[in-house]
Amino acid sequence: MAQCPSRRLLDRISDKWVTLVVAALRTDGSHQFGADCAGEPRPMRYSELSRLLAGVSQKMRTQTLRSLERDGLITRTVVPTMPVTVTYELTDLGLSLHQMLRGMKHWAETHMDDVLANRATYDSHVA
Repeated sequence: MAQCPSRRLLDRISDKWVTLVVAALRTDGSHQFGADCAGEPRPMRYSELSRLLAGVSQKMRTQTLRSLERDGLITRTVVPTMPVTVTYELTDLGLSLHQMLRGMKHWAETHMDDVLANRATYDSHVA
């Protein structure tokens, strides 16, 4: 498994900050990651992402956005206004990742009660 060629990409896309940024870029911004984090994909300014991703440090937001841009999952557009406007948007590749993440979210929601019950059973045997 350590030599698996996809390991580096899987490490990237399983990062919790990547998941949050991808979800944020698909929300309409009117709620904090609503029922299915769905919405129309649209460009989003850095400041808007910052509000949606409250609790994520500026350093982590910037690093995550740069890595997603490098991987071709988002595009970064700079508009030479005063002050400069920077927007981020999911690419087609990023949209395909979002669809997969929605499937994982659905699985988690469907099976959360089972997982919690299994944890309780395990913990009662270990304690």
